Amino acid sequence: MSCLYLTSSLRNPRVPEIANRLRSVGHRVFDDWYAAGEHADDEWQKYEQQRGRTYEDALYGFAADHVYQYDLAHLKDADAVVLIAPAGKSSHLELGWAIGAGKPGYIFFDQVPERWDVMVKFATRVFFRIEDMLMDIPV
Repeated sequence: MSCLYLTSSLRNPRVPEIANRLRSVGHRVFDDWYAAGEHADDEWQKYEQQRGRTYEDALYGFAADHVYQYDLAHLKDADAVVLIAPAGKSSHLELGWAIGAGKPGYIFFDQVPERWDVMVKFATRVFFRIEDMLMDIPV
């Protein structure tokens, strides 16, 4: 059974639904990061600023390193990465890391984005229909 690292925005409400759909066709899916909640990054920033720390200081702090190492361990364990759009900078960096590491990387748009970008062609495949994604990502 393949392991998919699902990446998206903490604010994308479709993550649990799409993760469950991928599980329903036999994939093992890592999406546990989503449990941190939609305000996790904002709260981390607020906390670090309350401590008088800059962004640079915070990036090299224990909390940031812990989250980074957690995600990186699961990225390394994954057989492939699936980015669910819309997604932010972190998701795009994770997808790029995976592709650079030689792993398949997929992008799923459930809506055509208002602003098109040709560089999504770095992905192994770009899907616009969930049914295609469910059928075409190898289990």
